[in-house]
Amino acid sequence: MTILVTGATGNIGRHVIHQLVARNADVRALVRDPAKANFPESVTVAQGDLLDVDALRNAMSDVSTLFLLNGVVADEFTQALIVLNVAREAGIKRVVYLSVIHSDVYVNVPHFAGKFGVERMIEQMGFDATILRPAYFIQNDITIKDVISGYGVYPMPIGSRGLAMIDSADIGEIAALELLRREQAIDPLPTTRLNLVGPDTLTGEDIAAIWSEVLGREISYGGGDVEAFEQNLRTFMPSWMAYDMRLMSERFISDGMRPEDGDVERLTNLLGRRLRSYRDFAVGISKSA
Repeated sequence: MTILVTGATGNIGRHVIHQLVARNADVRALVRDPAKANFPESVTVAQGDLLDVDALRNAMSDVSTLFLLNGVVADEFTQALIVLNVAREAGIKRVVYLSVIHSDVYVNVPHFAGKFGVERMIEQMGFDATILRPAYFIQNDITIKDVISGYGVYPMPIGSRGLAMIDSADIGEIAALELLRREQAIDPLPTTRLNLVGPDTLTGEDIAAIWSEVLGREISYGGGDVEAFEQNLRTFMPSWMAYDMRLMSERFISDGMRPEDGDVERLTNLLGRRLRSYRDFAVGISKSA
């Protein structure tokens, strides 16, 4: 049978597809523009988006397992509900959903609250599901590497509580392993939640220290001003999204994104290797600069 991957052309989606193909899975990718797909030849491409019911019905034909990933958009919650209803209509019972860590804690942050609503729907609809709850993506910091190197400042407002940042390649591999575990199970498996975290829980000062070591010069932590953060984001994204990101950063500062006991060990055992660290990431992009 076939695994359908949504969000296939994004960073996480491509990692998921790569890992599934490497394990000889039958993969179908839902994409808006097939010209941008650029997947291995074994991947079947279905054109459509998450609000196109006819395209979803076509994409889900003969699909046994669904990977649901939808981005931070104004109608994110509606997209997910449409996809899950069409999946149930198509007889799909196995789902892996990319949510977010602390979706039930960051209750005032729109895209967190939306994802928690989707989690509840998955459970109430009776899907055989894994709900993946990743912390902050390490690769988010690619967008600020020029600020770090050019101005000597780490500017993200992540505070002093600490974030258990995770590499997107690790997320993709864990998602693929969970998709295959459910795809290959003879009997239904219970719904599972996995916190996806990196090996270290880092504060803004910790990350500035890592960059100081990697670059061989002093990098300071300049985060904490969430108003300035919002205003900067508004220069290249809609105001509602910038405000959503501000609310999220306020919860970084007040609550952090900390793992639960056993999370790191559980993921390390699942992957059969150590999780990639923030320092690995910093060294990698500093060499490629």
